[in-house]
Amino acid sequence: MSGDAAMRAYAATLPVPEFDTTAFTRSDTPLSERRVAIVTSAALYRPDQERFSQGDTGFRALDRTDRDLVMGHWSPNFDHTGFQIDLNVVYPIDRLEELAADGVIGDVAPRHFAFAGNQPDTVSELRLDTGPACAAELLADEVDVVIFTPV
Repeated sequence: MSGDAAMRAYAATLPVPEFDTTAFTRSDTPLSERRVAIVTSAALYRPDQERFSQGDTGFRALDRTDRDLVMGHWSPNFDHTGFQIDLNVVYPIDRLEELAADGVIGDVAPRHFAFAGNQPDTVSELRLDTGPACAAELLADEVDVVIFTPV
Protein backbone atom coordinates (compact mmCIF):
# COMPACT_ATOMS: atom_id res chain seq x y z
CA MET A 1 0.00 0.00 0.00
CA SER A 2 1.39 3.42 -0.94
CA GLY A 3 1.98 6.09 1.68
CA ASP A 4 -0.97 8.11 0.37
CA ALA A 5 -3.28 5.09 0.46
CA ALA A 6 -2.11 4.25 3.98
CA MET A 7 -2.79 7.80 5.19
CA ARG A 8 -6.26 7.76 3.59
CA ALA A 9 -7.05 4.39 5.17
CA TYR A 10 -5.92 5.65 8.59
CA ALA A 11 -7.89 8.90 8.27
CA ALA A 12 -11.02 6.93 7.40
CA THR A 13 -10.86 5.27 10.84
CA LEU A 14 -10.75 8.52 12.83
CA PRO A 15 -13.95 9.54 14.61
CA VAL A 16 -15.79 12.61 13.38
CA PRO A 17 -17.36 14.76 16.12
CA GLU A 18 -21.09 15.37 15.99
CA PHE A 19 -22.59 18.55 17.43
CA ASP A 20 -26.14 19.05 18.72
CA THR A 21 -26.11 22.75 17.84
CA THR A 22 -24.44 24.84 15.20
CA ALA A 23 -22.38 27.97 15.74
CA PHE A 24 -23.31 29.32 12.34
CA THR A 25 -26.27 31.38 11.32
CA ARG A 26 -27.74 31.79 7.87
CA SER A 27 -28.04 35.23 6.39
CA ASP A 28 -29.88 36.33 3.30
CA THR A 29 -27.19 38.90 2.53
CA PRO A 30 -25.79 38.20 -0.94
CA LEU A 31 -22.18 37.07 -1.22
CA SER A 32 -21.45 40.26 -3.16
CA GLU A 33 -21.99 42.17 0.09
CA ARG A 34 -20.06 39.91 2.44
CA ARG A 35 -16.55 40.17 3.88
CA VAL A 36 -14.53 36.97 3.43
CA ALA A 37 -11.55 35.64 5.40
CA ILE A 38 -9.33 32.59 5.12
CA VAL A 39 -8.52 30.23 7.97
CA THR A 40 -5.90 27.69 6.98
CA SER A 41 -4.28 24.72 8.66
CA ALA A 42 -1.12 25.22 6.58
CA ALA A 43 0.88 26.50 9.59
CA LEU A 44 1.67 29.74 7.76
CA TYR A 45 3.43 32.57 9.52
CA ARG A 46 5.34 35.73 8.69
CA PRO A 47 9.12 35.62 9.17
CA ASP A 48 8.76 38.10 12.07
CA GLN A 49 6.26 35.86 13.91
CA GLU A 50 6.94 32.92 16.20
CA ARG A 51 7.14 29.72 14.17
CA PHE A 52 4.78 26.84 14.89
CA SER A 53 6.18 24.13 17.13
CA GLN A 54 5.02 20.57 17.54
CA GLY A 55 1.86 20.55 19.65
CA ASP A 56 1.27 24.28 19.04
CA THR A 57 -2.47 24.88 19.16
CA GLY A 58 -2.18 28.63 18.70
CA PHE A 59 -2.85 30.61 15.58
CA ARG A 60 -1.09 33.36 13.68
CA ALA A 61 -2.81 36.42 12.24
CA LEU A 62 -1.84 37.22 8.66
CA ASP A 63 -2.40 40.67 7.23
CA ARG A 64 -4.33 40.90 3.97
CA THR A 65 -1.21 42.22 2.23
CA ASP A 66 1.19 39.54 3.54
CA ARG A 67 2.69 37.38 0.79
CA ASP A 68 6.14 36.59 2.21
CA LEU A 69 4.92 33.68 4.30
CA VAL A 70 6.64 30.60 5.68
CA MET A 71 4.95 27.19 5.85
CA GLY A 72 5.66 25.61 9.20
CA HIS A 73 4.50 22.02 8.62
CA TRP A 74 7.13 19.59 9.84
CA SER A 75 5.42 16.30 8.88
CA PRO A 76 7.49 14.17 6.46
CA ASN A 77 4.17 13.20 4.84
CA PHE A 78 3.55 16.73 3.61
CA ASP A 79 4.73 17.89 0.19
CA HIS A 80 5.60 21.62 0.15
CA THR A 81 6.05 21.82 -3.63
CA GLY A 82 2.66 23.35 -4.46
CA PHE A 83 3.09 26.04 -1.80
CA GLN A 84 6.61 26.83 -3.03
CA ILE A 85 5.30 27.31 -6.57
CA ASP A 86 2.14 29.25 -5.67
CA LEU A 87 1.05 30.46 -2.24
CA ASN A 88 -2.56 30.33 -3.43
CA VAL A 89 -2.49 26.53 -3.45
CA VAL A 90 -2.89 26.58 0.35
CA TYR A 91 -3.82 30.22 0.96
CA PRO A 92 -5.97 31.57 -1.92
CA ILE A 93 -5.56 35.24 -1.00
CA ASP A 94 -4.95 36.45 -4.56
CA ARG A 95 -8.07 34.61 -5.75
CA LEU A 96 -10.08 36.40 -3.02
CA GLU A 97 -8.68 39.74 -4.14
CA GLU A 98 -9.78 38.93 -7.70
CA LEU A 99 -13.27 37.94 -6.52
CA ALA A 100 -13.57 41.23 -4.64
CA ALA A 101 -12.34 43.22 -7.67
CA ASP A 102 -14.93 41.44 -9.82
CA GLY A 103 -17.73 42.15 -7.31
CA VAL A 104 -18.36 38.47 -6.58
CA ILE A 105 -17.63 39.05 -2.88
CA GLY A 106 -18.06 42.29 -1.01
CA ASP A 107 -14.63 42.61 0.57
CA VAL A 108 -11.52 40.74 1.62
CA ALA A 109 -11.01 40.73 5.38
CA PRO A 110 -8.09 42.75 6.75
CA ARG A 111 -6.70 39.68 8.54
CA HIS A 112 -6.65 35.94 7.96
CA PHE A 113 -5.57 33.16 10.32
CA ALA A 114 -3.35 30.09 10.25
CA PHE A 115 -3.22 27.07 12.52
CA ALA A 116 -0.89 24.08 12.40
CA GLY A 117 -3.15 21.33 11.12
CA ASN A 118 -1.02 18.38 12.12
CA GLN A 119 -2.28 18.25 15.71
CA PRO A 120 -3.68 14.76 16.34
CA ASP A 121 -4.00 15.03 20.13
CA THR A 122 -5.15 18.61 20.65
CA VAL A 123 -8.63 18.75 19.12
CA SER A 124 -10.32 19.65 22.41
CA GLU A 125 -7.93 22.55 23.04
CA LEU A 126 -8.55 23.88 19.53
CA ARG A 127 -12.30 23.44 19.88
CA LEU A 128 -12.60 24.96 23.34
CA ASP A 129 -9.82 27.55 23.48
CA THR A 130 -7.95 28.76 20.41
CA GLY A 131 -10.77 28.07 17.93
CA PRO A 132 -13.21 30.35 19.78
CA ALA A 133 -10.42 32.93 20.26
CA CYS A 134 -9.82 32.97 16.51
CA ALA A 135 -13.58 33.22 15.88
CA ALA A 136 -13.68 36.27 18.16
CA GLU A 137 -10.93 37.89 16.07
CA LEU A 138 -12.93 37.16 12.89
CA LEU A 139 -16.03 38.71 14.44
CA ALA A 140 -14.00 41.76 15.50
CA ASP A 141 -13.00 42.15 11.83
CA GLU A 142 -16.69 41.91 10.85
CA VAL A 143 -16.11 38.79 8.76
CA ASP A 144 -19.24 37.25 7.27
CA VAL A 145 -17.78 34.22 5.48
CA VAL A 146 -14.77 32.05 6.27
CA ILE A 147 -13.02 29.83 3.77
CA PHE A 148 -11.28 26.94 5.50
CA THR A 149 -8.29 25.55 3.63
CA PRO A 150 -7.35 22.25 5.24
CA VAL A 151 -3.75 21.37 4.49
